[in-house]
Amino acid sequence: MNVEPPLRPPAHRVSPRAVRWWQLRALPWLVVLGAPQLVMLLTTGAPVWPWTLAATVVGVLAYLLVVPRILFRIHRWEITDEAVYTLSGWLVREWRIAPISRVQTVDTQHGPLQQLLKLATVTVTTASSRGAVKIAGLDAGDAAELARTLTETTQATPGDAT
Repeated sequence: MNVEPPLRPPAHRVSPRAVRWWQLRALPWLVVLGAPQLVMLLTTGAPVWPWTLAATVVGVLAYLLVVPRILFRIHRWEITDEAVYTLSGWLVREWRIAPISRVQTVDTQHGPLQQLLKLATVTVTTASSRGAVKIAGLDAGDAAELARTLTETTQATPGDAT
């Protein structure tokens, strides 16, 4: 008989440095959206471009100041002997529970910005059509320990991960 893991909120938050990571990842949008408007302002001098450029700058800056903090409050994770739990998203929240017996691989990623901020992403690939479970914004040391613990727990759990 297969017992489903209990549904409950995950216990752990991501690293507080993840806020800076999310801000830095969103910053290129200021350039992508603002640069063409700045070029139009400088080349045409049309009176509409200062307003659209100002609105774009204010919108992107508001996003940079608000959304990463919301993400930090929402993003949670937990690993138990029974399952991997994650909660993520800000407009659309995703709550994932992957039974340990379904875990196939555990990977750790460190992108350039993550390396700079000493962060990592742990990806738990499962035998699920929904795809891998990702825990992004973890302290790099915590991510390594999490990957080690999760690997040990998975190896000790009977099942073929299918």
